[in-house]
Amino acid sequence: FPINATITNGGKTLEIRNFLGEKRVRTINMLEGVKVEKSTGTKDEIIITGTDIDFTSRSAALVRQSCLVKDKDIRKFLDGVYVSSHGTLED
Repeated sequence: FPINATITNGGKTLEIRNFLGEKRVRTINMLEGVKVEKSTGTKDEIIITGTDIDFTSRSAALVRQSCLVKDKDIRKFLDGVYVSSHGTLED
């Protein structure tokens, strides 16, 4: 089942659809000063950026917690949202 992530409200809201084939839409509101955007280089990647590292990491945790797999063997069901890297951006 392909997971669909839609960014709405100018990067303030992330909607995750079709997670494990469910019809429920998971809506995650980013905290103050945090924006979410799709990556231009990688197909299935979203980037969460913000000025406050605490709010940014808490927003990433909200996205991860909304897609936890329950009542299934996590060794077999690898669908989900994972953090691939974190750190500060250099301009």
